[in-house]
Amino acid sequence: MFNFTKSNDKPNGFLNPQRTIATLDVYWSKSRILNALKSQLPHFHGTLLDVGCGRTPYKPLMLAPPSRVQKYIGMDLAANLRAPSYGRFGPPDLEWDARTIPLASGSVDCAIATEIFQYCQNLEELMREVARVLKPGGFFFFTVPFLWPVHDSPNDLFRYTPFALQKFLAEAGFGQITLESLGGWDASLAQLIGLWVRRRPRKIRGMRLMLSLCAFPLVSFLQNRDTPRPIFTDQEMLTGIEGRAVKVLA
Repeated sequence: MFNFTKSNDKPNGFLNPQRTIATLDVYWSKSRILNALKSQLPHFHGTLLDVGCGRTPYKPLMLAPPSRVQKYIGMDLAANLRAPSYGRFGPPDLEWDARTIPLASGSVDCAIATEIFQYCQNLEELMREVARVLKPGGFFFFTVPFLWPVHDSPNDLFRYTPFALQKFLAEAGFGQITLESLGGWDASLAQLIGLWVRRRPRKIRGMRLMLSLCAFPLVSFLQNRDTPRPIFTDQEMLTGIEGRAVKVLA
């Protein structure tokens, strides 16, 4: 069991990330996930299931053109559904036990799962469940972190290589699997610098601001020049992984 809640969008949040000295730690991951989602919007249609949706930050994006989604279903853990505030969209639609998706087989056209695989005790089981509720030919999009601090303790359990994800997806009944890096060597260094500047414990007052101001030009330079390679090879550095797959036709 894990606890996962995405916060409501803010000016520097999920739907409008901005690179500032205060967001050196999160700008790259949020902007790359958003760009990846936007690039796949034409593939979303009909009924969409958001697995581990939290506070549904991507719901407006999924319901707007060029997406063709007509019905959005947010699914999250029972404990998260009892959270005191879910913002303007209210709580998710479905209660989840982190094992069985409470939907009929072949009942959704597409699904997304952003940044939740690291919390799942049995990822293979989750992928089989997603494949079960998808219609044949259904589209599945996901992202997963790779270079990121331990978080949400003690629920942060795993980091996955692209080769593990490829294996689990194929065994769950997915084909047309595409995995891409969300950031390569330069973005990885920028992310580490941003995380060190913004999150390392400090005792000297004002030190974080000074370091953030100094680091901002270098972090921006590294992020702007990042060119992750289209294939995964030895000695590759990854900030995270974007994946797309299609349920194999019966």
